[in-house]
Amino acid sequence: MTTQPLLHSLPLFPLGTVLFPDGLLPLRIFEVRYLDMIGKCRKADAPFGVVSLTSGSEVRKAGADTESFAAIGTLAVIREFESPQSGLLQIECVGTQRFRVRHTELQKHGLWVAEVAAVIEDVALEIPEDLQHTATALRRLVDTLEERRRAQSAQGGQGAQTVRLPIGEPYRFNDCGWVANRWCELVPMQLELRQRLMELDSPLMRLELVSDLLARTGISG
Repeated sequence: MTTQPLLHSLPLFPLGTVLFPDGLLPLRIFEVRYLDMIGKCRKADAPFGVVSLTSGSEVRKAGADTESFAAIGTLAVIREFESPQSGLLQIECVGTQRFRVRHTELQKHGLWVAEVAAVIEDVALEIPEDLQHTATALRRLVDTLEERRRAQSAQGGQGAQTVRLPIGEPYRFNDCGWVANRWCELVPMQLELRQRLMELDSPLMRLELVSDLLARTGISG
């Protein structure tokens, strides 16, 4: 796989989740190292990197082991930002470009920064006929959630905020990678498997594996 230089000194946010390209990630932030990082990223309109934890925890505790994390992550761009009180941020991010970590450095205040290189984006690939059921099931789920949100909005407006779609527009129900990524976010699975699926070069292979998972869980046959 060919990679190109992308960013130096990219701030990293190791998390117990996997961020996929075009995926939505809400975060509630209170640690000083990340409050500072998010403030700087927002001011500079710059991304940060989300990497999946392989050991350690999201919140640093005295005496705890230093975090370690996967070598491939995804850039996150802040799209919603709220500071409900001092020392607390609530943000929503969207995943963009996958990257491979080349070199890391742990700064004195506990923030990881890295030199990273871009991982080639998924090739746009139309979903083959034998996998169309994965897109149909996803469209049905999105339609159901949108109807629920509209119904709550019609009942008085306030309820509209309680149903937030876990999938952001624009929808690409005819694209292998996009549909596979959305199901990878939604289907319960071990973190290690989710990470392996995100790292796959082939969006078609990712969707084929997702199709097997959907069949085993009874979501789609």
